Amino acid sequence: MQPWLDDEFVEHSRILLDSFRRYLGRELMDRSGDALLDAKRLYEAPFVVISHGLQADPLISYANKAAQDLWEGDRKALLSMPSRMTAEPMHRDERTLLLARTKEQGFADNYQGIRISLKSRRFRIEEATLWNLVDSKGKTAGQAATFSKWEYLPD
Repeated sequence: MQPWLDDEFVEHSRILLDSFRRYLGRELMDRSGDALLDAKRLYEAPFVVISHGLQADPLISYANKAAQDLWEGDRKALLSMPSRMTAEPMHRDERTLLLARTKEQGFADNYQGIRISLKSRRFRIEEATLWNLVDSKGKTAGQAATFSKWEYLPD
């Protein structure tokens, strides 16, 4: 499957990249100027990119291939999951506070925390950056996270 061929996927990828630049003042990755190519490159990037929407219990709205591999689920499984489920119950309060701080400040960086895969495999993420998503009309569209450092924890 090639999700970058879908217009909505390409648009969400653009929102992810533009919002990162807006809040952090730098690019998440080198951009080509071709939205479809950038969407493909973001999906195939060697670092995790994951986002959620604005629902009362936000659903994951984007998970690149690295995120799918780390959370041990395909794109369809992740996109039907509330984002709170990426953390174990005992770590969800900490996650909620981080998301609130991100919402207020626009971004948060250098975060570390424990997460859990769909197959109950625990891992620690390090040096994560979170940021708010804003669409081309200036409307809030959710929140995203990226990181390239993680380690699996013993059972």
